[in-house]
Amino acid sequence: MPQSSNEQVVEKVAAVLNKHASGANKSEAMVPNRDFTALQETAWRLSREIIEMTTKAGSGHPSSSLSMIDILTALYFGGVMRYNPQEPHWEERDRFILSKGHGAPGLYAVLAEAGYFNPALLDTLRQTDSPVEGHPIMNRLPGIEASTGSLGQGLSIGLGHALAARLDKRDYRVYVIIGDGESDEGQIWEAAMAAAKYQADNLTCILDLNQFQQTGSVNKVMPSLEPVVDKWEAFGWHVREIDGHDMEAVLEALRAVKTVTQQPQMIVAHTLKGRGLSPFEKNDVNRKHGEALKPEEAEIALAELDEQRTWAVYDPAGSRLPNNERSANRLAKEIVTRQGETGKPMENKS
Repeated sequence: MPQSSNEQVVEKVAAVLNKHASGANKSEAMVPNRDFTALQETAWRLSREIIEMTTKAGSGHPSSSLSMIDILTALYFGGVMRYNPQEPHWEERDRFILSKGHGAPGLYAVLAEAGYFNPALLDTLRQTDSPVEGHPIMNRLPGIEASTGSLGQGLSIGLGHALAARLDKRDYRVYVIIGDGESDEGQIWEAAMAAAKYQADNLTCILDLNQFQQTGSVNKVMPSLEPVVDKWEAFGWHVREIDGHDMEAVLEALRAVKTVTQQPQMIVAHTLKGRGLSPFEKNDVNRKHGEALKPEEAEIALAELDEQRTWAVYDPAGSRLPNNERSANRLAKEIVTRQGETGKPMENKS
C-alpha cells in the first residue's frame, strides 16, 4: 500500500534527525567567527532559503524573516554568541529567543546552517508532523529556546534566563529579537521595566523596526510607538540605533553592548520588511505579512537577491535607483524621518 504524504514526512524527518544524531560528537563550545565576506555570503544564502522554503510550503512569513536575517547571521556566525549545536542544552551556552515567533523561517535557516539539524528538514516547513512548524516550538527542534508566536512574551522569557544566570553564577548572555508591531503589547514594557530594575546587563534586546505589522504600517496602527529610542532610554536601557542591514554596524553594536554594565541593552535596528525585494515592496499595506511568494514572484525575488550579492555595499534600494542616488536610499530616508516631521537623525549612543 503506498505511503500517505504524512507518512512520507514522518519518515523523512526521522531519517534526517537520525543521520544528524549519529554523526554528532560532543565538543567544546563554539563562537563561530566568519570573516566579513563570508557573513555577507551567509546572509545571502539564508535569504534564498527563506524564500524557497516558504514558497514551497505555500505559507509562512518570509518578509518578517528577511528583515532580521542580517542580524541573525551576525549573532550566530559573527563571533558574538557562544553555543554548541552538538550539545544544545549545554548550561554555559548563550541563549537566543525569537519573540516575534512568526519569523521562524529565518531562525530555522540559521539553526540548520549552524549545525543544529540537517538542512534537509527545511523542506518540510509547515507540513503535518514536521518539527519545522510555523512558529518555534521547544523540544521539537534543537536550538529552540522558547515556544513563541503569542506576541509580547519573549522579552519576559529572556529576562528570566538572564536572571537565572545570575542566580546560577554563570556568565552566559541572552539575546532577544522583538518586532515593532509586537511592541504594542504591554508585556514588552513590563519586561523592560523589570530588566532595568534588576540591572540585567547580560540581556540584549534587538528591535526589528521594519515599519510594518499584520494590519498595516506601524505608524498608522500605533503611532505613539515613537519616539522609540527615547522610550527605551526612559525605561533605563542602554540604547544603540543602527541600520539592521549594514553588517559592519550590526557587528559593531553587538560587540559594544557586551561592555555595558548595570543596564540591559536595546539595539534599535532599522530594517526593510522583505529586505528590499520588489515582490514585497509592491505591497504598501503590510509588505506581504504572513504571505508566501508565489513561484513566479519567488523567481523575481531570488534574481534580485543574486543582484544584491554583487554589491560592494548592501543597498536595499538596489539598481532601481541611479548610482548617484543610492546613498540616499529609502531606508536611510525612513531612518531620518521615522519620528514624523522632527527629522531626528539616527544616533549611535555608546
